[in-house]
Amino acid sequence: MFLKEALILWNTDVVSMMSPLLAAVTPEYSPIILSGVLLTLIVIFIASKIGSEVARKFDFSPVLGELVAGVIVGVSAFHLVIFPEGELAGADSLIMTLVQALNHLSPAGIEAVFESQSEVISVLAEIGVIILLFEIGLESDLRQLKEVGVQAIVVACVGVALPFAAGTVGLMVLFHVAAIPAIFCGAALTATSIGITSKVLTELGQLQSKEGQIILGAAVIDDVLGIIVLAVVASLAKTGEIDVTNVIYLIVSATIFLIGSILLGNFFNTSFTAIVDKLKTRGNIIIPAFTFAFLMAFLANAIHLEAILGAFAAGLVLDETEERNELDELIKPIADLLVPIFFVTVGARADLGVLNPTVPENRAGLLIAVFLVVVAVIGKLVTGWAVFGIPGVNRWAIGVGMIPRGEVGLVFAGIGAASGVLDKPLQVSIIVMVILTTFLAPPFLRVAFDRAAEVPAPEKSLGE
Repeated sequence: MFLKEALILWNTDVVSMMSPLLAAVTPEYSPIILSGVLLTLIVIFIASKIGSEVARKFDFSPVLGELVAGVIVGVSAFHLVIFPEGELAGADSLIMTLVQALNHLSPAGIEAVFESQSEVISVLAEIGVIILLFEIGLESDLRQLKEVGVQAIVVACVGVALPFAAGTVGLMVLFHVAAIPAIFCGAALTATSIGITSKVLTELGQLQSKEGQIILGAAVIDDVLGIIVLAVVASLAKTGEIDVTNVIYLIVSATIFLIGSILLGNFFNTSFTAIVDKLKTRGNIIIPAFTFAFLMAFLANAIHLEAILGAFAAGLVLDETEERNELDELIKPIADLLVPIFFVTVGARADLGVLNPTVPENRAGLLIAVFLVVVAVIGKLVTGWAVFGIPGVNRWAIGVGMIPRGEVGLVFAGIGAASGVLDKPLQVSIIVMVILTTFLAPPFLRVAFDRAAEVPAPEKSLGE
């Protein structure tokens, strides 16, 4: 994901500070790191399954259950699944405390193990969301996505421009925030979490609907625009100037990648089918499919786009092959294993402590947070009314589907804080906005589709 490219802007100092700990990761720590990873995965799997089952029992989206489960086991509650972010250390993790007790590790040793096992879990979470977007691409109809392409572009552009402008100007005028921090906060409002929204659409059986295809297409474009916006604000934070060359490069590379993937679809399909026909051993379909998905994800990441865009494009391409139905069934158990890691870790990273008004340093950010949440919700909600030429479309569902910011919003908050652009109140306000939009969208998306289903079709007159 594009987080890695952006972190290069400030990663040098962090690496130098962590070098003593990383040097402690000797081969003798490998089994201990593995123990930490296995214990963390056990907690994630149990939490995700309990959360999804409870959510389903109360007629909520299982994704919401997994997110809430992540909050419970994460930094906001039990500290079972936490990451070395902010002021968190290995001693704050209950799992690391258990590992330290069992292996008699020094404080420096447990910090090294904590860093390494956290990185492994983060990588597994990224692989999980890559697989999720590959699966979503397989379940999408490329022809139908092309039909709503213009509407998706309009929805995405409105959903980026309106929150960015309203957030930036509002912070400067109402709260007297300086220009660069205000721009950074406004940029954080532009994101849409394609992983969360697409999963909810799949669960509701609405992925193939016109609304689902518009949301999905707009979310993909949002990701591309988000990468460009992040490049702009990151360079602005670093130098106070915008690197025009880099922005142009991102626009051109994103356009060529997405359009090129679609245009070369027939070639990829023919090659994939030919390879599958020649392979006779177990995995003759799933292994070539994942090889292609990971290759596309790598290529996207290599040109500084998000890896999930490459995986989604791979799914769209292979959706046109004869093996599509069999591939759909083969990918489900793999997705069931890895995708929950992504959703639980998103919830685990959400620190609800920033909502506590009794903490003095939180108070200044909460009022700004209220403003950002309002702009974040309204700025995406109105995108449903940007759709044209489709009579009877569920505009509420489109707007709600664009609301969740998820992990993408947290990326903006993290980079802004690390670069020194965002002070504590502004960082808190962005995190609050991300948390609320992420958790509110799944249930309201269900309500939006349910209400539309309850509205009876208009009766035709006798003359019709």
